[in-house]
Amino acid sequence: MTVRSDQVAVDDGSFAVHVVVPEDESNGAGILLIQEIFGVGAYITAVADRLAGLGYTVAAPDLFWRFAPGHAADHDEAGLGRSIELVEQLDPDRAVVDCLATLAHLRDLPEVTGPVGVLGFCLGGSLAVGCALAGDPDAVVSYYGSAVPGMVDRLGQITAPTLLHFGGADPFIPDEQLQAVVAAVPQHPAIELNVEAGAGHAFDNHEAPMFHNADAAAHAWELTRAFLARHLPTGGAA
Repeated sequence: MTVRSDQVAVDDGSFAVHVVVPEDESNGAGILLIQEIFGVGAYITAVADRLAGLGYTVAAPDLFWRFAPGHAADHDEAGLGRSIELVEQLDPDRAVVDCLATLAHLRDLPEVTGPVGVLGFCLGGSLAVGCALAGDPDAVVSYYGSAVPGMVDRLGQITAPTLLHFGGADPFIPDEQLQAVVAAVPQHPAIELNVEAGAGHAFDNHEAPMFHNADAAAHAWELTRAFLARHLPTGGAA
């Protein structure tokens, strides 16, 4: 695979995008990968490699570029604290604009000739749903987006196939909020829901021992791979 950094321009500047192109560039499908609060660091770049291994061209934008460009925190208490401070400075609407600009950039890449989807974790899980509401991705996967319950009344506006993952014991998403999503999803045929019983927040993040749940991560990833294969087919490696 090929790894590079692209630049994407918006009205108030430009930002870096981590791009990974799979070995077989003929697959054609792309994924916008949206960061956690920890930034585009070891975990997100590892997920990008994972997706490229499935045959996707991946683009992961630096969403903190206006106030902390290149932020990539350690996955420990200090890194978490610093990242929480930074995310409080983030304008979610501007972040969705940046994500949609990256989605457009991804579609314009010569390596991308097929469908383009969005996959986000934590902060990115919320923004992925924001992209589904404000843009036109071909498919969306959202992992434990804490703002998603606040969007429950708008889920009916989503037309792209969408998969929502949550941990059943997430301290950042109270159970009553999760249950509101659980109750709403059956009304919306474009949306699928997976709740990992007993899993907390950020259970996929193998770089963060405080969060990682290997069993939940493996199960959710199998569901994600199958979902992507249905809605963003590439013919790539399994």
